[in-house]
Amino acid sequence: MKLINVPYLDQTCEAPTGCESVTAVMLLRYLGRQISIQEFVDEYLEKEDFKEIDGEVWGPDPYEKFAGNPYDSDSMGCYAPVICKALEKIIGDEYHVIDETGSSIEKLMETYINHDMPVVFWATINLRDMITGPDWRLFGSGKKFTWRSNEHCMLLVGYDEEHYIFNDPWENNGVIRYPKELVKDRYEKQYSQAVGLIKK
Repeated sequence: MKLINVPYLDQTCEAPTGCESVTAVMLLRYLGRQISIQEFVDEYLEKEDFKEIDGEVWGPDPYEKFAGNPYDSDSMGCYAPVICKALEKIIGDEYHVIDETGSSIEKLMETYINHDMPVVFWATINLRDMITGPDWRLFGSGKKFTWRSNEHCMLLVGYDEEHYIFNDPWENNGVIRYPKELVKDRYEKQYSQAVGLIKK
């Protein structure tokens, strides 16, 4: 068993759709950066609200910006490159911020967890199944984008024989164990996204 002791933060009241930001702040707190959720969201996270144009919903590309606002319970979320960009603004002088999207969980264990470095990790809320939709048109290109609902971000902090262990910011889940095979399935359904830090 391996478990990294990381300060826990809950997203429920302050940032109901801000799991990615809250997870990143937990990682920063672990590294000794006394940053608040509000500071991360307001000063470092790139975000953009949805708009209705001619009866259609338009919004940002979640690979480029947070879709909506983390303080709004009706917002969506963002993907790994957005969190990478925010983290680089904060700690890019000390760490290489690595977009590990596409990496196996085993690689994340070997590269980060076994070296006492937690990992920002995408899966689903309470490991529910992924739901397809809603969709919107992307600002700029006008292309149709389909969101994978139940998207959720947690901090991967360890493992035991049968589980991966997370600091899960959803509804005060705290430090929680989820079965390895289920984690792998939900991770893959959210495009196998993760962000790791390597000391420069």
